[in-house]
Amino acid sequence: MTIRHPEKVNKPINPIKKKPSWIRSKLLNSKEFFITKSVINQNNLVTVCQEANCPNITECWSKRHATFMIMGDTCTRACGFCDVKTGKPDKLDPFEPYKISNAVKKLNLKHVVITSVDRDDLPDGGSQHFFEVIKTTQKNNPNTSIEVLTPDFLRKGEAYKKVLEANPDVFNHNIETVPSLYRKVRPGARYFGSLELLKNSKQINKNVFTKSGLMVGLGETKDEILQVMDDLISADVDFLTIGQYLQPSPKHFPLVRYYHPDEFKDLEQQAKARGFLLVSSSPMTRSSYHADEDFKVLQENRLKINASSFS
Repeated sequence: MTIRHPEKVNKPINPIKKKPSWIRSKLLNSKEFFITKSVINQNNLVTVCQEANCPNITECWSKRHATFMIMGDTCTRACGFCDVKTGKPDKLDPFEPYKISNAVKKLNLKHVVITSVDRDDLPDGGSQHFFEVIKTTQKNNPNTSIEVLTPDFLRKGEAYKKVLEANPDVFNHNIETVPSLYRKVRPGARYFGSLELLKNSKQINKNVFTKSGLMVGLGETKDEILQVMDDLISADVDFLTIGQYLQPSPKHFPLVRYYHPDEFKDLEQQAKARGFLLVSSSPMTRSSYHADEDFKVLQENRLKINASSFS
């Protein structure tokens, strides 16, 4: 006879730690939130805000800001931190470039962030589709700046160059975590492959702002974080975001600890001292959080540097 222990039935693999007081989402304008939701639903679009269960969705959508996720809602990778579902993706939607551009116009966005799932099933990783989305959005929204958050295009040769050919204003690819955690957190990716992508992107297009993001709280050390900063500076990355990892479910990679806001301020100072053009470091920081405001600061900081070099 098998003895069952009630306390062990359905026991979570990695229990989720209680959030501290500084981890809170905001709802600024419920009317605007539902306008944003309506535009997204009417155009049958996918957003990373929803699929990745972003904690800032209520605040951002209340400002009519949404980060569009192209090429479907199913990823070919299975990263330990990510809440986007994994599996066999559907075929690409040929009308998606138009749908995105239409939504950008309806939301009257001055700056838009476009990201995607990993599409390792496609010969070019989806770079041509990125190109079409960017160009169509530019054509129909000539006054809107465009930021792309791309996958790593691992083993896709020079496919990433097609994205840069579309001339986005910001090219973002997240490094996500420190090298020692890659095998567990990003098993399908390669740390130095991501660094090379960022470095090559800047070399190809000197005018594009390059950007990368880092999560903390997964068990990394401060020295490891500082080394990642050094590596990103060596890759000519302009903008670094640092945010708190929030474990999506008990099945995801376990959260080791929450960083205090003062620790984020310290990391921001460390990053600025290394020469990044802009640093955003806080518990709630995410790649596209306040991206429109940050883009303006990036432009201003570049102008200041250019002006000082001629003075």
